[in-house]
Amino acid sequence: MEWFDYFQQNRPQLKFLDSSFAERHEMIYELKTYKATEGNIEALKKRFDEKTMPIFKRLGIEVTHCWQNLEEPDTFNYLVRFPSEQAEKAAWDAFAKDSEWKAVKAQSEAVSGPLLASQSTLYLASTDFSPNA
Repeated sequence: MEWFDYFQQNRPQLKFLDSSFAERHEMIYELKTYKATEGNIEALKKRFDEKTMPIFKRLGIEVTHCWQNLEEPDTFNYLVRFPSEQAEKAAWDAFAKDSEWKAVKAQSEAVSGPLLASQSTLYLASTDFSPNA
């Protein structure tokens, strides 16, 4: 099973989002961690930069920042945000089904094999005292 299929099937429901959450917060953030397969971090970052991010933009997945992990050189992180849980689910569902993404992934993996060894997601919401809330 592909990691993204597994994620889609096992994505946690954001049960902490009660009715008052929407009144207090406008955005849901996801801090993503991608661990590359051995020797493929540069290929993974290049694919993400040149191919994945334009697809994300087209599908309404807003990447706000990307980081190189200084402690784990085969890992990078990025932050995305969505206006609601429904928008988050719809965007990731569209990404999983996107024909351009499937072609990009197949093409890059034909050259280097699988680029992504694992990924994780941390769901975040701004606090009331966040400077940028």
